Amino acid sequence: MSQLKDKIITTALQLFEKNGYHGVTVNQIVEESGTSKGGFYHHFTSKDELLFLIHDYFIQYALDKAKHAIQTYTTSTERLQAIIYYHVQVFELYKPHISVFYQESKYLKPEYEEIIKRKRDEYRDIVFRVIQDGIHSGEFRSELSVEMTGMAILGMLNWMYKWYKTDREKTIEEIAHHFIDLILQSVLVK
Repeated sequence: MSQLKDKIITTALQLFEKNGYHGVTVNQIVEESGTSKGGFYHHFTSKDELLFLIHDYFIQYALDKAKHAIQTYTTSTERLQAIIYYHVQVFELYKPHISVFYQESKYLKPEYEEIIKRKRDEYRDIVFRVIQDGIHSGEFRSELSVEMTGMAILGMLNWMYKWYKTDREKTIEEIAHHFIDLILQSVLVK
């Protein structure tokens, strides 16, 4: 990504967080980022595309990391640990993106919303598959409902956007390991 594109995204994130999506104009983004309209439109076709990219960055990161976990690790336990770890990392790396996503996602155009939904569904399906494989391999408790367990894990992890702050007394790694321990204690065969 170019430095200018990154600067525009960072500026837009700050403005969207403060004023909301509809409370910000392209002119404000251009002025605050120190670029020109030409510079803006060289990187983005519209403010709508910019909002989409803000959403897409962290969703694509999480999806790529989940796929990496599947390719890298062999057991369902290792895969689930890695997915949880990477999911928690998203809140450190993309906290402003996530805040804007939850505040402003209702303004996504339908074509962008569909892309985000497909990626979220693909991510959810990877988590479900890991749980299902873990049950079949005997690593995870056989009485677990794949869907309820998967949605509980995702709900627990996603709720971090409400309370996680980078200046907390616990590091992101400590938080990730806490979640890993909590979740594995719930799903592993004892």
